[in-house]
Amino acid sequence: VQLVESGGGLVQAGGSLRLSCAASGITYEDYTIVWFRQAPGKRRVGISSISMTDADGTTHYADSVKGRFTISRDNAKNTVYLEMNDLKSEDTAVYYCAVLWGEVVRGLLPATGLIDYWGLGTQVTIAS
Repeated sequence: VQLVESGGGLVQAGGSLRLSCAASGITYEDYTIVWFRQAPGKRRVGISSISMTDADGTTHYADSVKGRFTISRDNAKNTVYLEMNDLKSEDTAVYYCAVLWGEVVRGLLPATGLIDYWGLGTQVTIAS
């Protein structure tokens, strides 16, 4: 399994960025792509997920990004996107995508211990 993130960069507060996560080598059909982020000195936390299995592409968001971030998928390209709007200084972090086998349970984004495969991450820096 290989995950490659792209799209990070430096943007002013209030601006937007779109991250991409290109996945390859996944042969199991039932999985979810989860976006995590890790700010300096803080633990890595899940912020959004999308099912790659169900027809609707069920999504989940952490409260910290709900209403500002939108996750979407292109199954033909095995790519997941994270559209980030109204960015704030507290969004500064390294953003990682990851594979969760199966589905998100009870709407709770998974902890890092449930993840087997990670991308290398992409840096997002918000200038205030």
